[in-house]
Amino acid sequence: MRILITNDDGIHSPGLAALERIALTLSDDVWVVAPETDQSGVAHSLTLSEPLRLRRIDDRHFALKGTPTDCVIMGVRKVLPDLPDLVLSGINKGQNLAEDVTYSGTVAGAMEAAILGIRSIAVSQAYSWDVSSEPNYMTAETHAPDLFRKLIDFQLARYTLLNVNFPAFGPENVKGVKVTVQGHHEQSGLVIDERRDGRGYPYYWLGFRDRGPSVLQNSDLQAVADGYISVTPLRIDLTAHDMIESLAKELG
Repeated sequence: MRILITNDDGIHSPGLAALERIALTLSDDVWVVAPETDQSGVAHSLTLSEPLRLRRIDDRHFALKGTPTDCVIMGVRKVLPDLPDLVLSGINKGQNLAEDVTYSGTVAGAMEAAILGIRSIAVSQAYSWDVSSEPNYMTAETHAPDLFRKLIDFQLARYTLLNVNFPAFGPENVKGVKVTVQGHHEQSGLVIDERRDGRGYPYYWLGFRDRGPSVLQNSDLQAVADGYISVTPLRIDLTAHDMIESLAKELG
């Protein structure tokens, strides 16, 4: 089995190294094509207005000046000798849950693989910002190999991917695995932090605030908060199928 790994935290991320160690428990045919720099929050974006610069680290490790989507395309179309059987994207520093999956470069890497017809899993490790500056990737490293073997054997529908989030607990305290729905917060978590530079001109940072619990039952948010590994199947198709008939009637 040939595995391609990417991420959005960049080629030097500890999470990327952890994911490669996990992949090597599944196969010895593992390749890495990851962004040269942090690409968090770039979502499913492509680099179209400047060239892609590929840096070869060794025979199976490459850094690309581009997005996670660029990395998957470059890996599949240029770097690998043949199509990968599996794309793993992560391990993201922090959870990718609820509506945040739409911002996530980690999820986007797996999404691009699904579009290309390749089985893919987005992998994220939750952590408590007020307790530690780094996630405990041993939680994912301990539980991912057995979980991924099961997920690889599962028959996925076309244009679907799996979003896996590990809770901010030590490996021994993980309660199990839950198959979940994508959650939804009651309020937006984005805030604007206005500051002043040395000349008095304003500039702005986007930040996140606590948004409270998920409004949906069996959500990814609730599972991870309760100490479970969350596995959420996602579709590329964004159509609101339940609205098609009523909207068509409204428009005559």
